[in-house]
Amino acid sequence: MCIFDSLILLIIANGMPILSRDIFGSYCSWRVDFGCTFFDKKPLFGYSKTWRGILMSVLATSLIASIFTLNYLNGALFGLLAMFGDLIASFIKRRLGYVESSCFRVLDLLPESVLPLIILREALALGFIEIMLTVILFFAFEVLLSPLLFRLHIRKRPY
Repeated sequence: MCIFDSLILLIIANGMPILSRDIFGSYCSWRVDFGCTFFDKKPLFGYSKTWRGILMSVLATSLIASIFTLNYLNGALFGLLAMFGDLIASFIKRRLGYVESSCFRVLDLLPESVLPLIILREALALGFIEIMLTVILFFAFEVLLSPLLFRLHIRKRPY
């Protein structure tokens, strides 16, 4: 695989929860944290983290990975790791007092991009430099594209 393929997988993995929300609305939008709170009385993750989003991410990355000659199991794992990274970021943001969908760019993008790239680096045939470049390109893509997606009413916030 190359940097471009890995970047596409990151975009798909992290974009599918947003697209599935727009396609399905509230249908099957069960919260990952089931509405539970942590010891600090704040949500574990928040209302926007749903099982549907995770499932759609895993299914989509599995399909796209097989097109890129990565087996579908590694593709599914890629999506799962990206979503796990996203949940880690949400958990930390809640503990730091950031409200749902607030902007904290580095924390929003690093775990969900670095985790799948590092854990699957051998399957993706990426070295350290390629991983860094992929993360930087993903960050740039998100920063540049988010305002456009907001104007198109795909994202709820311009970041």
